[in-house]
Amino acid sequence: MVVVVTGGSSGIGLESAKLYASKGHKVYSLNRRPLDVENINYIKCDISDSGQIESAIKEIVSKEKRIDILVNNAGMGISGAIETHNEEDIKRILDINLLGLINVTRISLPYLRESKGMVVNISSVAGPISIPYQTMYSVTKSAVLAFSTGLRNEVRPFKVRVTSVLPGDTKTGFTDARKKNSDDSVYSSRVNKSVERMEKDETNGVPASKVAKKIYKVSLKKNPNTYYVVGTSYRLLVYLSRILPKRFVNWLIFKIYG
Repeated sequence: MVVVVTGGSSGIGLESAKLYASKGHKVYSLNRRPLDVENINYIKCDISDSGQIESAIKEIVSKEKRIDILVNNAGMGISGAIETHNEEDIKRILDINLLGLINVTRISLPYLRESKGMVVNISSVAGPISIPYQTMYSVTKSAVLAFSTGLRNEVRPFKVRVTSVLPGDTKTGFTDARKKNSDDSVYSSRVNKSVERMEKDETNGVPASKVAKKIYKVSLKKNPNTYYVVGTSYRLLVYLSRILPKRFVNWLIFKIYG
């Protein structure tokens, strides 16, 4: 099968690309940073630029004549209070985490229809459970879930499958790469404590290879669920967030991260 992974230069994306390659699949990684890994074909592509996406997808199809699996993994994070975010940062995270994902999917769909392929969108536990001081990240990951759920029914008649994978805290370079807004506002002490807690949880989180294994497994399912949460404790957390009163869940998140 021909597999396209966005953001495959590090973390979950890289581990996923390597796993698919090790299983004998033809793998293409779309990312801005150069990648030199055996059996992974690198195409330079900034997914915030729809022209670059179209060029990359055309290049893949011209060589392989098909696309079977699309893993939308590319993403970025911003920490800090919403009031202190500038418009440029807000647009950037929307362009990468949401609009980029939508455009890669949209441009790939004609080929996924032909192959009756699979779309795996990487959301986050922060999608159904919005995290303070990561509010914009949570907004994008919640939107990814909504996009995936709607798309499932649009492409269902064409036998294209769509699912989302929701990692919890994962030990990757994402922690260091997250943009941290300098903050000397009224929020600063709370932001610092919250981000410190987040980074500690991520540093002690599951390895990216575990998330990659889940992505690989669900991408081969003939009838996947709407989404999959990685990790037993996170599955329980998401389940409880659905059945407990929203006000209580929101208060609990405030006590942990607020």
